[in-house]
Amino acid sequence: MTIRAVLFDLDGTLVDSLEDLTDAVNYIRNAFSLVPLTTDAVRLKVGKGARHLIQQTLPDISSFEIDRALGMFLEFNKQHIADKSRLYPGIAEILRELAARDIKMAVISNKNEDLSALIMRILGIHDLFEIVCGGNSYPERKPSPLPLLKVAEKLHIAPDECVMVGDSINDIQAGILAKITSIACTWGYGSSEELAGADAFASSPQELLAVIAADLQ
Repeated sequence: MTIRAVLFDLDGTLVDSLEDLTDAVNYIRNAFSLVPLTTDAVRLKVGKGARHLIQQTLPDISSFEIDRALGMFLEFNKQHIADKSRLYPGIAEILRELAARDIKMAVISNKNEDLSALIMRILGIHDLFEIVCGGNSYPERKPSPLPLLKVAEKLHIAPDECVMVGDSINDIQAGILAKITSIACTWGYGSSEELAGADAFASSPQELLAVIAADLQ
């Protein structure tokens, strides 16, 4: 297998954003007079986009209230998107190494595209990527294969020359459906059970680079 492009998930893969997401969730819950959630509770609900997160953390409210809460959540998250969020240790180095090897890179996140691009700019990695694809970039989001296939097409690279790197079942399932090799990052938010279908596993960014580099020889 020849790897020419690496498609990365964002939250839980490149960026540890759980504390900022938890703060945004609890800002909304406070507005609805609900008690705050722990980061562990929020961890179980992230990965399928902001609307799904709001639906999971504000149970039993109307669709109108969901829309209002979603707008509040997105605005708060935008204003505080990198208060506590950081790149996982070693991520910046492996991204620069892949770029030095002329590997094309894209982010495919279920976070909205503008917020994905914003946090990447703040954390200094945006310019390393050819494409930033968010949950609102196409009519379908992960675990649909559509975003992966569309990004591969934009990169002018065949799916079998790409790998999908992520920390959740959404990333692994999207890779399977797109017939793109998937690498599971075990340092992220997903459980070992939901990552079980991945083609390969990495417990650190350095190990991830080694897995990718093995196919670059």
